[in-house]
Parts: sequence; structure tokens; C-alpha cells
Amino acid sequence: MFNTRDTLKINAKGHLEIGGADCVDLAAEFGTPLYVFDEAYIRQMMRIYRDTIAEEYDGNGLVLYASKAFSCTAVYAIARQENIGVDVVSGGELYTAMRAGFPAEKITMHGNNKLPHEIAEALDCGVGMIVVDAYSEVDLIEAEAEKRGIVQNVLIRINPGVEAHTHAYVQTATPDSKFGFSVASGAAEAITKYALSKPHLRLRGYHCHIGSQIFEKQSFVLAVEKNLAFMAEMKKNLGFEADSLNMGGGFGIWYAEGDAKIGVAGYADYLRALLSTVREGCKKYGLRLPFVYLEPGRSIVGEAGITLYTVGAIREIPGIRKYVAVDGGMFDNPRYALYQSRYTAILANRAAEEPSELVSIAGKCCESGDLIGVDFNLPKAATGDILAVFSTGAYNYSMASNYNRNLIPPAVLVNGGKAEYIVMPQTYEDLVRNDAVPERLK
Repeated sequence: MFNTRDTLKINAKGHLEIGGADCVDLAAEFGTPLYVFDEAYIRQMMRIYRDTIAEEYDGNGLVLYASKAFSCTAVYAIARQENIGVDVVSGGELYTAMRAGFPAEKITMHGNNKLPHEIAEALDCGVGMIVVDAYSEVDLIEAEAEKRGIVQNVLIRINPGVEAHTHAYVQTATPDSKFGFSVASGAAEAITKYALSKPHLRLRGYHCHIGSQIFEKQSFVLAVEKNLAFMAEMKKNLGFEADSLNMGGGFGIWYAEGDAKIGVAGYADYLRALLSTVREGCKKYGLRLPFVYLEPGRSIVGEAGITLYTVGAIREIPGIRKYVAVDGGMFDNPRYALYQSRYTAILANRAAEEPSELVSIAGKCCESGDLIGVDFNLPKAATGDILAVFSTGAYNYSMASNYNRNLIPPAVLVNGGKAEYIVMPQTYEDLVRNDAVPERLK
């Protein structure tokens, strides 16, 4: 029914349990809606990437946790303890990482339209790498680095034209993507030449990210091959041999029936295939082995997270649809509204019961499209039941909003049966904290 593991299972009471904590008890203690994260699973995923690089590539690489999946000071603290890096795509993510005491030299700054103040902040913090995605960024980094009397390490984001099998909105290396410089058009070579002319930039290599929620190893293998072929061209045409290659992320996770259940060890196989292709390709093209970066985010925290809700109103339209409404909705999980994303859910307080009907799970927003999803197979739900939705650790809290002035749910981290806040509950006062009333309206 769901992707079980030692830290996510049905306990002797017939309740869903995560990280040794009974979900019914979590709902009673912390209220709902509630994001719940399994610390042991997060650490396990960070370690599988880190250790595979150590074992298969002589440690000549670095895992960068992709902050956009889920960003808070606690997750950066875990990443710091697990000795991996992070990538950030905004000044806010950078600020949060620095507040958590994360070492700046292990931070990579991303983004396709970095603002001038974000570039200045990155340089002031001393980030290890900035990924360039526009000519204007080259000029901004050069000017700001010159002011500070430093030379900044950069990568150039290129677009190799690999079309991964994933949702159109999360394909990022297709010819019409807003990200990266096209290899085929010559744009990638032109920006390489331009960056090499800047005395306060040290071009280290290239970055590529082909998309998200990808299950085929071949997509990553093809992307590596295309990147290495381009790197060989740059060595031949410009005399520039890259020493770093960032292959992004995009490894898929299980959300619902039909998705592969990769398992922790399975991600090591994806990474082995990628690293093996790097080795073979470098031998083929006469290139030195580059330092390899990877940016898994969703696969680290996605399945580590669940969301707990309390069932409220139940509405049945005979012969058409039955709605089970919960106390959350698109303000804590907008992904169905955005992508028609699929999820799996169970009644956490009746987890061992057999499902008996198909229902749609509706949120409480004043919006007809406010759904967690459709066609969930559940036991007959009743008001007061605790509903658990799986694989909500990535892009749920990150994309949450205060739509309808609903409160963004808090998040707790569970480990060994103990749960602690990592994102505190919002209050109504938080909603109005930044409101201002002009004097003429008083």
C-alpha cells in the first residue's frame, strides 16, 4: 500500500507509525495539519549518496542537498553533521543556511535570475561556487568580486538537450527551457569564452540539470555523455579543460502506485551508473576526471515526510464523487493544483483496515481546485479520523502559502519515538505582523 521501511510502518495498535512515533499521538500533541519528517531516513539518504561517491569515485565529489525541496535551519544542521554540501537558489535560502552555521565553502548558489543583492550576499558569505545562468550574472559577479579583491569560483549552466521522461513543467534541459545555455546552438561555447575573459571569475566547469522525478538511469547516462563531449570540445576549441562537473539531481521517488519503489540502496545504483559513465567518457575523450557534484533534494526528504490531517466534512454526490474534506489543502500542498501530482493516503488511526471506497480529498480553501487529489482508496472515513498523506517531504512546506489567511502548518522531526518542532506553528499575529495601515486610513 505504501513504501514501508523500519521507520514507517503500521504498529500493533493498527496505527501508522513514523520514526518510532504513533501518528495518532503526534496529531493529538501537535495538532493538524502537521508536517512530520523522519530524521533517520533523511540521514540514511544523505549517507548513501556521500558514501557511494567515496567508494565508487575515490571521494572526488560532493553531494549538495537541494534546499528548494525543504529549507529550514534543522535540515541544514543535519546536512552539516552528515558532511555534505548544500545548494541554494535565493538569498533567503542562503541566509537560512548561514544561520544554521553551515560552512560557506560547501554552498553552491543557483538561480536563473540572481538579484544583485543575492550575488553580493553570496560573495560576502564566501560561498564555494556560483552557477552562472546569464551574461548579466557574469558581469555582476565580476564587478562585485573586483570590489572585494577576490576571485570567485563559477560553473556555467548548460543545456545539453536531454529530454527526460517527466512532467513538462519540471523538464529543465529541453531546447525551450528557461535554464541554461544551449550546447547545440553554440550559446554554451560563447558564454564559456566570455566567462574565461573575466579576471575575477575562475571558471571551474559546467552544471546540468535535466529535470525532476526521473526514474530512467539512461537519462542521466546520456546527460553525462553529452556534457563530456562538450567539455572535450571546449578543451579543443578554447584550450579550457573543466575540472568540475555538476550533474544536478532529479532522481525520482515513490508517490503512488505505478512509481518505482527504489529503496535507499537503489539510489546508489543510479549514482554508480552516472559515475561509471563519467570515468568511461573521460577515458574516451582524454579528459581528466572532474570533481563531480550532485544535487539530490526530493530523494533525500520526499519520502521522509508525511502530512497529517484531521477529517472534517464529508460530502457525497451520488453516482459522481465523494469528497472527504481535511483541515489543510492547497495552502500546505499546492502540488495537485499545479501538476495534478499523485499521492497515497491512509487513515492513520485505522491503518490496518482494508480500503472500501474511492474518494477525493478536498481542502478547506475557498477554491474549487483545492484538492489533495482524487481517487484515493480508503476505508469509509468519518469526521475526526486522522488522514496521513505520504511522500510530502519535498515541495510541500517549501511551496506553502497563507492563501485565505490560513496558517502554514508546523513541522516536527521524529527519531526514536521522540518528536520535536523544526518549524514552529504560525499564529494569527504572524499573519498581520507585516501589515501596515497608512495614517489616512486610521
